[in-house]
Amino acid sequence: MAKESMKARERKRAEMVEKYAKKREELKAAGDSEGLQKLPKNASPVRKHNRCKLTGRPRGYMRQFGISRVTFREMANAGLIPGVKKASW
Repeated sequence: MAKESMKARERKRAEMVEKYAKKREELKAAGDSEGLQKLPKNASPVRKHNRCKLTGRPRGYMRQFGISRVTFREMANAGLIPGVKKASW
């Protein structure tokens, strides 16, 4: 389980990226590198990091489901993810 402060920091970054997205796009189109540098660092989408929606785990993230591999396996074995079952042959 990730610390609540780390989860909050990621949420804050996501909000800031969304807030400055339009302005950032306009500055890029105009070629204004100085204007881009004046924006907050966390307004850059590169600084966002994918985290598990349930546990906040930063590694082993599965984009298709939005959760970590550990959480995915637990949920799949419990039958909580529709259409997913353990392979056997």
